[in-house]
Amino acid sequence: MSVTTVAGRAWHRIGDLLPTRADLALMRRQPRRDLVAGLTVAVVALPLALGFGVSSGVGAAAGLVTAIVAGILAALFGGSNLQVSGPTGAMTVVLVPIVAEHGPGGVLTVGLLAGLVLVTLALLRAGRYVRHVPAPVVEGFTVGIAAVIFLQQVPAALGVPATAGESVVTVAWHALRDFAAQPHWPALGLAAGVAAAMLVGSHLRPTWPFSLLAVGAATVIAQTAPLGVARVGALPATLPTPSWSFLDLAAVPSLLTAALAVAALAALESLMSATVADGMTVNQRHDPDRELFGQGVANLVTPLFGGVPATAAMARTAVNVRSGAQSRLAALSHAIVLALILLAAAPLVADIPLAALAGVLLATAVRMVEVGALAVLARSTRSDALVMALTAVATLALDLVAAVGIGLVVAGALALRQIAGAARLEEVPLDLADHHLEEQALLREHIVAYRMDGPLFFVAAHRFLLELSEVSDVRVIILRMSRVSTIDGTGALVLRDAIERLEVRGITMFVSGLAPAHERVLAAVGALDPLRATGRVLPDTREAIAAAHAHLNRVGVRTA
Repeated sequence: MSVTTVAGRAWHRIGDLLPTRADLALMRRQPRRDLVAGLTVAVVALPLALGFGVSSGVGAAAGLVTAIVAGILAALFGGSNLQVSGPTGAMTVVLVPIVAEHGPGGVLTVGLLAGLVLVTLALLRAGRYVRHVPAPVVEGFTVGIAAVIFLQQVPAALGVPATAGESVVTVAWHALRDFAAQPHWPALGLAAGVAAAMLVGSHLRPTWPFSLLAVGAATVIAQTAPLGVARVGALPATLPTPSWSFLDLAAVPSLLTAALAVAALAALESLMSATVADGMTVNQRHDPDRELFGQGVANLVTPLFGGVPATAAMARTAVNVRSGAQSRLAALSHAIVLALILLAAAPLVADIPLAALAGVLLATAVRMVEVGALAVLARSTRSDALVMALTAVATLALDLVAAVGIGLVVAGALALRQIAGAARLEEVPLDLADHHLEEQALLREHIVAYRMDGPLFFVAAHRFLLELSEVSDVRVIILRMSRVSTIDGTGALVLRDAIERLEVRGITMFVSGLAPAHERVLAAVGALDPLRATGRVLPDTREAIAAAHAHLNRVGVRTA
């Protein structure tokens, strides 16, 4: 295939991922509802963007810039009409060690590289595969992220400096130890007050923006009373000018692994969020490849403005849907409102206490954990409970991508075990209605029929070989395979070995009901060669019994 052909196909594929006229038409249908929803989401997103920017180690301004730039681009190019993108808690967890090792420039470089990976995944149509992540992995992942976000906020909530370069558990422990040695009650009071206002207020008045109200009240208190708490600090009055100077291109080789982790997390979180948004509506369905493309474009451009890697945000997307959003206009207007806040109210935002933002994220972490869903999964099966617990612990102890990988591996292993347990080899009665009573009795003495149910693959294959090889005191085995769901190479080799072992013992095998696809796998390893040569592969059991009857007559066992 020529380079020109490859380039042409790639360009055509990009065309399939770009916004369409249908997207624009949908934005014109109910603009008022979308604008109101966008304003509501912006009110919720402002403290979260600032908090996640601070928590990532790059600064509040980077969080706000990310919410604006990534929010606009992901809304325009993404695959969901309802997604709201920006900085998230899950992404913050990944970014903290990158900041500690490479500084802010390393984080921005990682964002750019992750954007390239996401665009490549979209071109390769990889979006569909994230749909197969099991629910216990998703729930365990969410619980682990919530725990990490909560522990990350402990130093700011206690008003003590965080220890750099250590695990979140260690950082939280050191913060508690420092606070015990020299308590700073104003910071703890602000954080606890904001968190309590959000958690209690969301139950009493779910539609009210308690995060913004609580942060506003905390800011007023901090300005009117000498509490001595740290604040957000100066913000730029406008968006930074796009520039490559933010990036640390010399560190690209050492940042590739981190970029893959960020891209994997962005893909996973964005597509899971889009799936949740679909489930909250009746007629909305996202395009997973376009969603990857939109997140890729957002992460390619956002670092040029000094923003951190972004992904779709489940909490803000849920607020968007509940606020009545119908199209991408809601997410676009949310980003524009944040830009206006940056232009008009940067000095006010700079006075927000860091402890208040920590309170917002503490409450967000608590609200991320849906106890009802966890209880349902924990009660469903032991396997689901184990996968969920392992994923949560791995998320807290390791990095997020490794946690998802561990969850998928364990879930896959348990699923294989369950599937293998469902595979059965059982003796079934012969249908000898066309034979006389004496002949039926004689045939039953020499012929036994077994039915194979389920998959004949590597997990169950050797158990099948053991069971089949132990058959004795017969001259003919009829293996009924019409209910076999799948056969892999290991299963085919095991069947070939079983045939050879039985032949050595003087037992002849007939096979009936073999599907064409399974027949090809068996033929590839030569399992059917001795059977085909003597006409022992039959379409159904009745013909197999007739063939076995003829075989017994030929070898001197008189059945007629």
